[in-house]
Amino acid sequence: MSEPVPAIEVADLVKSYAGLPAVNGISFTLRRGEILGFLGPNGAGKSTTMRILTGYLPATSGRVAICGKPVASQPDAVKRLIGYMPENNPLPDDMRVSEYLYFRGRLKEIPRSKLGPRIDEVLELCDLKRVRHKIIGKLSKGFRQRVGIAEAILAEPPVIIMDEPTIGLDPHQILIVRDLIASLRGRMTVIISSHILPEIEVTCDRVLIINQGRIVAQGTPAELRRTVLGHSSYALEAAGDLARVAEILTATEATLKVKETGEPDAAGFRTYLLTTRCDDDLGESLLASFAAAGLRVRALSRAQPTLEDVFLAATRRSWDVTAEELKPA
Repeated sequence: MSEPVPAIEVADLVKSYAGLPAVNGISFTLRRGEILGFLGPNGAGKSTTMRILTGYLPATSGRVAICGKPVASQPDAVKRLIGYMPENNPLPDDMRVSEYLYFRGRLKEIPRSKLGPRIDEVLELCDLKRVRHKIIGKLSKGFRQRVGIAEAILAEPPVIIMDEPTIGLDPHQILIVRDLIASLRGRMTVIISSHILPEIEVTCDRVLIINQGRIVAQGTPAELRRTVLGHSSYALEAAGDLARVAEILTATEATLKVKETGEPDAAGFRTYLLTTRCDDDLGESLLASFAAAGLRVRALSRAQPTLEDVFLAATRRSWDVTAEELKPA
């Protein structure tokens, strides 16, 4: 049985302005029904890449295909396969929510017989029923963002691209949008660009980080922690001298490194920061080793790096590489 055609294929994509590359040879593939978090600092090339995917901008070179259709030679066919929500969504201020969705539905060639029920469906999905008759210009930022999402998914396209869908929203509104995006998993392929990294970590199946127009890391959040950071961390509170503690730790796991992070308290307990390249959870073996040695342990916890830690490490590393390349020979 042949593999299904990927929802999105990008190969050696380049976009240059006046000879300067904004996107510099990126390649990735996205399966159908997958949600991808697309991350990068400001000016990294995220919005440019998204505009090329939608056919809004032509690429300088490379290949982009949506559901097997090349964007360069079949832009009209590709646009029928994509729901796009740009960062600054240009909604008309003088139309009512339901009027706007009807207007956009007709532009998207949804038959009149199906459009009414579909509008009701997306209004329910996006929690917009109570404002369906309100003027868009009088809506709050959160409601306007949800109107943009409703418009993007209205024609049930196989691919959804959202540029900063939660920008400017309060925590409650972010939660609603996050749940809405998660509900699309398996039904539509979604690319989300955002600077709210905890939301990306919770919502997305896979993360792709770009900097200076190049991919600097990609994979699941767990894979990125392992490949980008390359270590696990533990916080230990124990009573005993540093030499004895270090001896026990290295006997338990050879890659463990120990760092004191404070002075002993009145009870003699000191806090240690442990780092190791071992991916396995060492908590149980560490506690057993300390108990066997007769040392007291008050607390042991494994520190889980956040996606923000991964993002900062990956982008910092790419800047360091670029600086090294620019050094004179």
